[in-house]
Amino acid sequence: MEDVLIVGAGPVGLMLACELSLAGARPIVLEKRAEASGLPKANGLGGQIVDVLDHRGLLDRFSAGSPFSGRAPGFPFGAVPLRFDGIDDVPLRMLLIQQPRLERLLAERAHELGVEIRRGCEVRDLAQDEEGVTLDTGDGPIRARYVVGCDGARSVVRERAGIAFPGTSEADGLLFGHFKADIKVFESLEGEGLEPGWNRRPNGRVLLTSLQDGVLIAGVRAPGAFTEEEVSLADFRAAVRDVLGVDVPLGEPIWMSRTVAQGRLAERYRTGRVFLAGDAAHLFPAGGSALNVGMTDAVNLGWKLAAVLRGRVRETLLDTYEPERRAIGERTLLHSRAQSAIDRAEGEDGAALRELLGEVFAFAEPARHLAMLLHDSGIQYGSPGGLDGVAGGSDGGSPGTAGDGGAKDGGAVVGRFVPDLVLEGGGRVAELMRAARPVLLDLGGGAGSAALLGDDWIDVVRARCDDPPADTLLIRPDGYVAWAGADGIEEAARDWFGLATAR
Repeated sequence: MEDVLIVGAGPVGLMLACELSLAGARPIVLEKRAEASGLPKANGLGGQIVDVLDHRGLLDRFSAGSPFSGRAPGFPFGAVPLRFDGIDDVPLRMLLIQQPRLERLLAERAHELGVEIRRGCEVRDLAQDEEGVTLDTGDGPIRARYVVGCDGARSVVRERAGIAFPGTSEADGLLFGHFKADIKVFESLEGEGLEPGWNRRPNGRVLLTSLQDGVLIAGVRAPGAFTEEEVSLADFRAAVRDVLGVDVPLGEPIWMSRTVAQGRLAERYRTGRVFLAGDAAHLFPAGGSALNVGMTDAVNLGWKLAAVLRGRVRETLLDTYEPERRAIGERTLLHSRAQSAIDRAEGEDGAALRELLGEVFAFAEPARHLAMLLHDSGIQYGSPGGLDGVAGGSDGGSPGTAGDGGAKDGGAVVGRFVPDLVLEGGGRVAELMRAARPVLLDLGGGAGSAALLGDDWIDVVRARCDDPPADTLLIRPDGYVAWAGADGIEEAARDWFGLATAR
């Protein structure tokens, strides 16, 4: 029997495979496509996943040749621009990387870690029992202890597992594509009052922009733009002309698609031994958050599955996955729906709404708050509650020991992504997280760490830094602080990471 079968070799499935392999599990990735897709469905990453790539030592590799990597200078929020100039503590980080390159680099990393990727393997059905899950594929049945559906919006895993996917679909469709074009197209259209970005007209909107030389990104959002039929260049040009009243020289298409924005959240993220992550678990109608939330789903689940498979912790640790990640999914769905509503509002009312919000967003506090939402740093995880139950929340409070004791010393960071402290000698906390193992970071002279020195999984690091948030930080492999402070550190380590084992 295999350890874990991951259905879907997109960024979420590949990220999960890397995390599982780093933590000592043996995943197999099943992908129905015979070859990796060359469609640039996404043009970059934004949010906490950029910090995670830094934690894994992958950020330099993934950002090589990127037109931008770093703190975001601004970001559109529902067609209202956010500007972060002069705000020092904005967490939002961006990495411009097209999805085909992202998938190629993740696949390369997975191969380096010994992950098997089976392409051209389509999953048709599943059945599970108390011991494992059997997938029915075109190549015959395959069985594993756990299955994770990373197979997107039309997830076969979600459907066959009987998990509902309630939500809404927008009435207006979207045509979207990349075209080989001289970027001077913008100059030729200046007389028509067109600008880079979304151009609004009474009967729709047209997007014209570019992120690389020679490639025009175009989109049309209008009533009736979505059908089940494959989009043609003639269709695309006609839709642009219907909205703008003029022809736009789009050039030769690289790829084109029709879609409709949806806001959905799976009724459950888990049923028995079957889990969901990424678009199989949630769809967001706006905001560019899908890859960030999906890939961090994978990082949250990976170390927990591996720890259970290796017998380090009880299986009840897996009960923490859904409440932690569903809280993120719910919050992201909330702000992405708000963005979609802001963007859809038309006429004088819509213009007034966007103008007034633009004035509000120009203040530092609203801009900072929205940046935290976009980054995924606005939610504070709860504790495992002795692994008898778990509750996540915006204030970090939950039943159990960690949520209570952490507040005595460094409680503000408990349940949050660890700050990237600069340590004495120039090192950073991110550099301690390369191996995807728990880290006990002793910043206060050895308090509370002696009992954990015999554990062969928890890395104990003694260091110093300016203005530490607590004298001791117990950091989960996914970068979240499980505990802060000396009191209760052993109990928190036992709850999250199991009993210490002799070297």
